[in-house]
Amino acid sequence: MPDGTVLAFDFGTRRIGVAIGEMMLRRARPLRTIAGEASVARFAAIGALIAEWQPTRLVVGLPLAADGAEHEMTARCRRFARQLEGRFGLPVSLADERYTSVAAEEALAAAGQDWRRRRTQVDAEAAALFLQDWFDHETP
Repeated sequence: MPDGTVLAFDFGTRRIGVAIGEMMLRRARPLRTIAGEASVARFAAIGALIAEWQPTRLVVGLPLAADGAEHEMTARCRRFARQLEGRFGLPVSLADERYTSVAAEEALAAAGQDWRRRRTQVDAEAAALFLQDWFDHETP
């Protein structure tokens, strides 16, 4: 079984949720949210996380319609994944992220977090959900 750290990204136009996991343990957890729309700042923050955590692989959530069809955000996420691979020279996998934001929102609400706190954490929590699914079903 491969070893190493994996960082997962829930890409959005306003925020990017980041989760982390270890290949050997096969467990994901939310790490942080990168806020802002400026591409330079986003990639600088991602670069800092990569330098800190030294991942061996990156996973990007792929948003699909309920029927599995692709849409505008699917194309944007594919582009983001290619940019990560090109900038950082790490292998990038795509993971189905359908319904993870809804599930993350529900879990945070059930944990008693108010909407302001949920808004800052939901993307990282969603990234952890699809990373966990990737560990459970698609790990190479």
